Amino acid sequence: MNETIIFMGTPDFSVPVLRALQENHGISMVISQPDKPVGRKRVLTPPPVAAAAAEMDIPLFQPERIRDSGAIEKIREMNPDLIITAAYGQILPKELLDIPRLGAVNVHASLLPRHRGGAPIHRAILEGDRETGVSIMYMVEGLDSGDVISQSAVQISDDDNTGTLHDRLSKTGAKLLLETLPSILDKTNDRTPQDPEEVTVSPNISKEDERLDWTRDARAVFNHIRGLSPWPGAYTMLDDKRFKIYSANRPVDSIAGTPGTITGITERGFTVVCGDGQAVEVTEVQLSGKKKAEAHHFAAGRQNLIGTILGQVD
Repeated sequence: MNETIIFMGTPDFSVPVLRALQENHGISMVISQPDKPVGRKRVLTPPPVAAAAAEMDIPLFQPERIRDSGAIEKIREMNPDLIITAAYGQILPKELLDIPRLGAVNVHASLLPRHRGGAPIHRAILEGDRETGVSIMYMVEGLDSGDVISQSAVQISDDDNTGTLHDRLSKTGAKLLLETLPSILDKTNDRTPQDPEEVTVSPNISKEDERLDWTRDARAVFNHIRGLSPWPGAYTMLDDKRFKIYSANRPVDSIAGTPGTITGITERGFTVVCGDGQAVEVTEVQLSGKKKAEAHHFAAGRQNLIGTILGQVD
């Protein structure tokens, strides 16, 4: 029996899942977000999943709003056995979730019920987690609140940032889905309700989340920098301009100073003191209007950097 599977996804995270599904089961239709203008020239560009679907010659549907009656009717006409989503980017209404015979399942980048929401990878690092993972779960109307079918844990090291963790979780998600899918298709899978007392919510990153607070302890600042790297990037202020910091090394001892003070120049960059008296060693930066630079090159091009207090606005 060949099941009719619809896959819904949008960003890079979803592409390995899409490819694994197509190679091992076949997909009847891919649903992704519409093409959007990208870059300074605002070139209309398909999202990664849409581009991958076109490359693999899979029928593609890109509605503006999945809740529109026309979009739902198109899916209903497909009579899918199963809908699989991975970071689609729109909330699916119950009317749509009720269509497939086997339900709708989601590949979520956390160990639910921790980190429900749109930014589970960023938040895992921002909050100093030492472990995260992927959950395959049934979809219901509530935010990532359906029963969990399977999970796979992934360790987080100090060398990780959101980019490296994203890539590992994406591959883990594809592998876990392939391992879990046979039991979903033959209805022998487990399903475990989430413990409401263990729920944490991880909303999308806001502009306010991007600004560094040097009064926090050095470990929290270190997690903040790598949790927002390589996108969207944590920032502070220098010369009344946004000064993005994309990478830093683990906390180190520092001389005393006001939080945010650059206390020393190193082979790899410069040290900035934090609220607990320790410092982080900044290694990659970008001043507004300039290109990314290794911090030691940036420091070499500026005089009197030691003693500068980051984060101040005149």
